[in-house]
Amino acid sequence: MTYKDVITSSEVVLVEFYASWCPHCQRMMPVVAQIKELLAGKVNIYQFDIDENADLAQKEGADSVPTFIIYKNGKEQWRQSGEMDGQVLLTKIESYI
Repeated sequence: MTYKDVITSSEVVLVEFYASWCPHCQRMMPVVAQIKELLAGKVNIYQFDIDENADLAQKEGADSVPTFIIYKNGKEQWRQSGEMDGQVLLTKIESYI
């Protein structure tokens, strides 16, 4: 599956670039897992480890981790890096549904 396939796999897609060694990413993992459950069937959520996907992270400009990107119909709508409140992230995603 290409990155284009990923970002067009549903009307709204959340992509997270993370690193397994990043403490902020580790704290966001359960948050993202919960959002995945809440939005199952509505939003596709993909997570890419920047160490395993270095070229992709660089190409997509994910310079810091975690970086969250929301796509709608394959076009980037919103992007933010860093740890954030789960409710803030959920509300932001829902605003594009």
